Amino acid sequence: MRADPIERLRERTSTKWATYGPEVLPLFVAEMDFPVAPAIAERLSGLVARSDLGYDARPAALGRAFADFADERWGCRVDPATVRPTVNVMTAITEIARAAMAPGDAILVNTPVYAPFFGTIAETQARLVDVPLLHDGTGWSLDLDGIEAAFRAGVKVYLLCNPHNPIGLPHPRAQLERLAELAAQYGVLVISDEIHAALTHPGVEFTPFTAVSDAAREVGVVVTSATKAFNVPGATAAWWVPGSPAAEARYAARLPESLIHKSSHLGVHAAIAGMTGGGDWLDGVLARIVAQRDLTATLFAERLPEAVVHPASASYLAWIDFRPLGWGDDPQKRILREAQVALTPGPHFGETGRGFARLNFACSPEVLDEAVTRIAALR
Repeated sequence: MRADPIERLRERTSTKWATYGPEVLPLFVAEMDFPVAPAIAERLSGLVARSDLGYDARPAALGRAFADFADERWGCRVDPATVRPTVNVMTAITEIARAAMAPGDAILVNTPVYAPFFGTIAETQARLVDVPLLHDGTGWSLDLDGIEAAFRAGVKVYLLCNPHNPIGLPHPRAQLERLAELAAQYGVLVISDEIHAALTHPGVEFTPFTAVSDAAREVGVVVTSATKAFNVPGATAAWWVPGSPAAEARYAARLPESLIHKSSHLGVHAAIAGMTGGGDWLDGVLARIVAQRDLTATLFAERLPEAVVHPASASYLAWIDFRPLGWGDDPQKRILREAQVALTPGPHFGETGRGFARLNFACSPEVLDEAVTRIAALR
């Protein structure tokens, strides 16, 4: 798998390529530079050719496609009838959280974490409770003692990011099992954002939250999409899968009816095509991502060893600690201004992101080499 040439990429009109001028290398927003999967290109081209651009009417096909995909990729059994289509992951997370709690209740997150989680907390008028991830010098993990204390103090909803963005960590099964036990004990609804699941690196285990135990199924709901794995965020479609009727009963009665009528016809077809016919393409992308991950670590070690690149085991995002360089709480500001490389600001992921930045390495080796060269020149 090779990225499109930079000249071709600059013809794109999406956020990644339209936000900055041609002098900037955009390694911020989570879009990949690879050509679309042939199965998706063929499906969408066919829709346009026959003017098949109406309202979506394929939820059954989507459920079957996801069930087969989950079984093949993770050995996870999903009842297709439980797959609930919607517009996008964050809309579903926000509305499920809102329906499961009252304004002023507490939502728990683990920073550094995907920035839109904070928007959900604000939109639902919830109180933010942050139990940051632990780092022991070699790797990251959930602070289960801190999570239990927060649950005991009255948290109603827990937004789990699995794999965790921005650090690229699929949470281990044992930790998820204990988390499920705690959530059941304290009556907490766990909403698991698993949009990066299909981008778990080869040889690394990914476990959907609701697959770990009966307790997880009783307290959990998975929200996911094909948009990240198959690089089609502009063709929006997502779905949520309640672990059990008991979990769904906690929010179903208060969900807005419109939530299930917003799937994009193009997005649903893209998801089905990717999950049923894009497996080889995805495997090629994963091989390239791993090579780019390793190249990122090598280039920084050689040219800017003071920066600490935290190794990812899922997705195509590098979490980089620039604090040893003394570039301030938001080092991407200087990197953008002086090196003309756009990264995602670390503080967007919470207070624990100060001094960090996130780099998207789903690009060509040449673009990555140039970006690190420019950043290293600031030392």
